[in-house]
Amino acid sequence: MTGPRPGVGTLFVVATPLGNPEDLSPRAASTLRAADVVVAEDTRTARRLLASIGGARGEATGAGAERPVLSCYDANEAARATEVAELLAAGKSVALVSEAGTPLVSDPGFRIVAAAIAAGARVVPIPGPSAVLAALAAAGLPTDRFTFLGFPPRKPGPRRRLFEGVRRLPFTLVLYESPLRAGATLEDLGAVLGGARRAVVARELTKPFEELVRGTLGELAARYRDDRPLGEITIVVEGAGDDVAGAEEAEMTDDQLAARAGELLAAGLSVRDAADRLASLTGRPRREVYRLVVAVSTSPAQSG
Repeated sequence: MTGPRPGVGTLFVVATPLGNPEDLSPRAASTLRAADVVVAEDTRTARRLLASIGGARGEATGAGAERPVLSCYDANEAARATEVAELLAAGKSVALVSEAGTPLVSDPGFRIVAAAIAAGARVVPIPGPSAVLAALAAAGLPTDRFTFLGFPPRKPGPRRRLFEGVRRLPFTLVLYESPLRAGATLEDLGAVLGGARRAVVARELTKPFEELVRGTLGELAARYRDDRPLGEITIVVEGAGDDVAGAEEAEMTDDQLAARAGELLAAGLSVRDAADRLASLTGRPRREVYRLVVAVSTSPAQSG
């Protein structure tokens, strides 16, 4: 077991507003004002935030001195983690922020936190805004258990394989998406999970044009097929019901198995992966299932 070491600084992981500046907590503001160094996904956004709370300059950095604001994004996170560890080892306090919301949640920062822990620093979360929780709270879908998928893959094949992997989960699903791919992602969600599942597209949360559109995956896919949404997008999807979660555990006829194999192949799974999954679900010999999946994969209907 390891813990904070004497003389080592503290890393504060600070949640910042998604859009509405009034969502910055007093604790977050005072932490940012007091930190020796701020590490930010977007330094311009961070400097504007510091200026708005009177933290662009402060006693912690010396009279009249500019508070250091260091960038941390995917390309430089590993190198920045080493630098932050050195600052902490020297006794400095560091505040980590993302462009908006809670750091590390589909944003850079994991390497920073890991390096801080390895350096013997205390890591203190300053909770606050999160698009995941904001969307979940307003969606009207079950909140007792949920699965966060982050940003799904950009390419259709890997994206559908991800959705196939969570198809039977009874938990509410939450994911982020770019407005450029929101329509395609909703199409894939409907194709893999079923168009009748309830879902919500949450757009521009906490901002002046905040919008939550509710419907089935089929309805939402149709709405956004040609009408690209604007702004930051969070999608919340109903979990699998007993009809989905339990159907595949029951014995399947050959025709049912072939139909399910076709769905898996259409979702982007390889013949081998589809056979493995169906053999596991049904308990049938893998060789038997593999032959059936091969036959489905080479059928005119599948190839067309």
